[in-house]
Amino acid sequence: MKRTLKIVGIVVVIIIVIVIALPLFINVNTFRPKLESELSDAMGRQVTVGNLSLSIFSGSVGADNIAIADDPAFSKSPFITAKSLKVGVEVMPLIFSKTLNVTNLTLDQPDIVLLRSPAGTWNFSSLGANNQNKATAPAKTGAAEKPASQQKPAQQEKAQQKPGPASKPASSGGSASDTSLSIAKLNITNGRVTVGETNTSAKQVYSKVDVSMRDFSFTSKFPFTVSADLPGGGTMKLDGSAGPINSADTAATPLQAKVAIQQLDLAKSGFLSPAAGISGTANVDGTLNSDGKIARVNGTAQGNKLKFSEKGSPATEPVNLKYAIEQNLARQAGTLSQGDIDIGKALAHLTGTYQTQGATTLLNMHLVGDGMPVDQLEPMLPALGVVLPAGSSLKGGTLSLNLAINGPVDKPVIAGPIKLANTRLAGFNLGSKLSAISALSGKNTGNDTEIQVLSTNVHAAPDGIRTDNVNLVIPALGTVTGAGTISPAGALNYKLNIGLTGGAVTGITQLAGLGGKGGTIPVLVQGTTTDPRFMPDLSAVAGNALQRALGGKKNGQTNPANELMNILGGKKPK
Repeated sequence: MKRTLKIVGIVVVIIIVIVIALPLFINVNTFRPKLESELSDAMGRQVTVGNLSLSIFSGSVGADNIAIADDPAFSKSPFITAKSLKVGVEVMPLIFSKTLNVTNLTLDQPDIVLLRSPAGTWNFSSLGANNQNKATAPAKTGAAEKPASQQKPAQQEKAQQKPGPASKPASSGGSASDTSLSIAKLNITNGRVTVGETNTSAKQVYSKVDVSMRDFSFTSKFPFTVSADLPGGGTMKLDGSAGPINSADTAATPLQAKVAIQQLDLAKSGFLSPAAGISGTANVDGTLNSDGKIARVNGTAQGNKLKFSEKGSPATEPVNLKYAIEQNLARQAGTLSQGDIDIGKALAHLTGTYQTQGATTLLNMHLVGDGMPVDQLEPMLPALGVVLPAGSSLKGGTLSLNLAINGPVDKPVIAGPIKLANTRLAGFNLGSKLSAISALSGKNTGNDTEIQVLSTNVHAAPDGIRTDNVNLVIPALGTVTGAGTISPAGALNYKLNIGLTGGAVTGITQLAGLGGKGGTIPVLVQGTTTDPRFMPDLSAVAGNALQRALGGKKNGQTNPANELMNILGGKKPK
């Protein structure tokens, strides 16, 4: 027994010594030209590999200083560089026949650069073109060989190395089985992906990129998972399947995946121009289905601390979105068929189309909301850049709107009717603001201003806001009509007419042509949105008075010309 154990121990030691010593006798660098050639042929790009090292225990070949060339139409710099590449191999064929059969690839810490041309073509579109064209050759010639997509990875690898009646040696390059690349496991770990346009220096960098693929092949469908840290914070994960890889354009490869995005920073993500002034974070869940021509995305999203205006302030309430998007990949154009936006119980619908032109996206959208509770929307007003008078807030009532949104996403023009009904501007005493107008001095509207209705046609553009056909009904005062503008800085310039509902009317109102029981007062509104200032519109008053003066003084009536001179600071005519 002791002798037997001693023999077994000696054999084990010899085996260990042989395993340790084998790499000294097998120069794996002799396989480097073959590895570079097969990878270059598969990728359709020049692939260079540094020094190779063999590990018998793990059954792998290690390589350093990996580089894959870019499409020369995009860049002369490498498309991918990596510190190391670990290649899983079948050990026995390597030892006894010096045959390199690849079972898995792991690319560690790669730098990947993805570039898109103004025409919408990606620099990875031509990846694998040579390999795929060769792989489809048997289908064109009607060969009886079993398609690579129906073979198991091990069968494909053996077919690449072992000649047979239905396949030629790899050197002849005649059949699908000896030119198509199939790998049981393909991984990318701790990568960095830079995404940008060829005509701009702006780039977005995704870090900690991990990719896992199983049964990878150019000619069949394969499962994958992708995870990454997003620019500016947040994470992204895709879990699905892709393939077969499109032989004409890799970017048009069919794809199905579940998408999960957490804490996407809208301002730093690169999806939106900084000039848009949009910020906040978003969580997105959805599904992506693409046939290579049309991509369809459906799901839900929630935005937090959103801001839609450069001068706005973050919203205190979340915004939820249920969306359905269909994009034409070749035309870089899409349709938003469902965009249900809800803030609490307030629901609006956004639909329409968009078109990407280089770094710019043009919108042609429609936003509709009917009878939305104002109390639910009020927290969103600061985020939209809507500024109310200092210390005031909207309470109760409903808001309805029907707005067209057109133009670049960072500088859209928004136009259409809006209507506010049965609400209250709490904390705003309109009567005190109207005290500068003598006819309205002492008019008591209360500390809150009740609004029965406010309707107008709004036109919001980068150069400011214009509101036409203003119709404001305030029960304590009357009906206000007119139009005006709000500058980007918030400066007001309005010409309004206040139609009084009754009460004593004296002084300046008589100059406007009013009687003693009510009428219309021309008013200017200036100042700012936070501190509006109301004053009589002297030009309109003077015009009315002048018309009456030209008509002459009537019995029992003050000379209109005298009153006009008083207003203008001149001497009374005799």
